[in-house]
Amino acid sequence: MKAEIITIGDELLIGQVIDTNSAWIGQELNKIGVSVMQITSISDDKNAILKTLDAAIERADIVLVTGGLGPTLDDITKTTLTEYFGGTLKMNSKALDKVEEFVKSRGVQMNALNRAQAMLPDNAKIILNKNGTASGMWFEKNKKPIISMPGVPFEMKQMMEEDIIPELKLRYVLPCIYHKTVLTSGIAESTMAELLFPLETKLPDNIKLAYLPSPGIVRLRFSATGVDYSVLQDSVASIVADVKLILGNAVWGFDNDTLEEKIGVLLVKFKSSIAIAESCTGGAISSKITQVAGASKYFKGGVIAYDNTVKTTVLGVNEATIAQNGAVSIPVVEEMAQGVLKLFNSDYAIATSGIAGPDGGTAEKPVGTVCIAIASKKGVVSNIYRFGNKRDTNISKSVLVSLYNLFLILNENLKQNN
Repeated sequence: MKAEIITIGDELLIGQVIDTNSAWIGQELNKIGVSVMQITSISDDKNAILKTLDAAIERADIVLVTGGLGPTLDDITKTTLTEYFGGTLKMNSKALDKVEEFVKSRGVQMNALNRAQAMLPDNAKIILNKNGTASGMWFEKNKKPIISMPGVPFEMKQMMEEDIIPELKLRYVLPCIYHKTVLTSGIAESTMAELLFPLETKLPDNIKLAYLPSPGIVRLRFSATGVDYSVLQDSVASIVADVKLILGNAVWGFDNDTLEEKIGVLLVKFKSSIAIAESCTGGAISSKITQVAGASKYFKGGVIAYDNTVKTTVLGVNEATIAQNGAVSIPVVEEMAQGVLKLFNSDYAIATSGIAGPDGGTAEKPVGTVCIAIASKKGVVSNIYRFGNKRDTNISKSVLVSLYNLFLILNENLKQNN
């Protein structure tokens, strides 16, 4: 089954609102074996809606539309769809009851615009809105469902989960689609592609591999289609096992895992603690770690040592070390890590110092130069990196590489203890 998603609203096209609906709908359809072939965003314009709808019905088996169902004049989706499918707008008593109930619950008076929300096409199956006033509409053309939903995410999601997806599962015999994502760091995408080339060329026709790079992480998504979900799982599991053998420590997690969560599990297992000293990352590492529920079990605290004075007076970095090597240097970041380890009496510590940019670089230390150190009672491990010239990306990569380096150390400790 092939689906197309159409999102309607001028606010989407000018970037005022980000289209999160399509991503969510795509994920939910994929779970039941429906493949999204195209996503189109269009303006609140009658001709645009009609033209896009014609094309979507021609190439897709299911069309899902979000947006343009509000009570104001710029919301024209309902009237346009009613006309397109040859229906007439009539007062729907069940929808009116829902609108009145919703408006009353908000402590406001019912007005003409609210009442107009219950004027609905007589040739569509109406999907009542439990969280708002705009009802969903299920039309049919050439035995294909065309389903219109509100653009408000939580209103749309309720309709999808409680009405639309259950109905699609009843109507159609759908194939199984299984995804497994392997999370990796420490190896560039191009290098990884070379390493995995022999494996990739031997993949069966029903299993595809996609490379999804982002700052500090390359996701490898294996997608399998078939009729037996358990068979797909077993087939992909065998392939993933081979990937782990090929890539080794570069593989650190799967699917929705995060480095901060994996680190938290290991720290709890070892009954260990962590402290952070950050310069160029400005608290971003500490923020990541404390986003995990239960981080108070292992996170002692952190110091944002942006100024050199903080490095020397709080963390105990030697002034001569900074003078001789510069703040962005291995000797300084190592002393920062050791200093915060001692300051908080933690078992592990991370320290960062770098030139995030866009200014401050030199020929010897260009923008994107970042030093990262991991300290423990056993000593310090440090590295210098050259990330690039974009500030946000440099900070993101610094955070992920710092966490990945700590994960490698903790994971190695786990292996030794076992």
